[in-house]
Amino acid sequence: MTFFIIDDDADDRNLFIESVKEVDADIECISANNGEQALTLLTDPESTLPDFIFLDLRMPRIDGKKCLAEIKKNERLKHIPVVIFTTSRDVDESKELKEMGAFHFISKPNNPEEIYYLISFVLDEHWSVSNRNHR
Repeated sequence: MTFFIIDDDADDRNLFIESVKEVDADIECISANNGEQALTLLTDPESTLPDFIFLDLRMPRIDGKKCLAEIKKNERLKHIPVVIFTTSRDVDESKELKEMGAFHFISKPNNPEEIYYLISFVLDEHWSVSNRNHR
């Protein structure tokens, strides 16, 4: 399984990656520091696609909302669950992003233990949805 974390804050990316390894050391993490870099990697036909994308909203060049829109209109990418992972706690914004195709909207926690539980929740939620869809 592969996670793609897109976040301009290096500390947040590293904390996320360390927390993922605590959940499951076999999960591979790749990262990008802005939406432009992420879209370049994702749209490269030679690249292996991630199983999940964790996307920050407030980034330079291409922000998270624009990046989400580009992902969801791309045939090769639109099936990948995108989890918005941001400092925003704006309920209206979270509704808008869900309508745009975001799988979940998660406000960034401050410590690795909270991230551990959020990652575990997303994985459990994904598998329960996948299992229901395949029955």
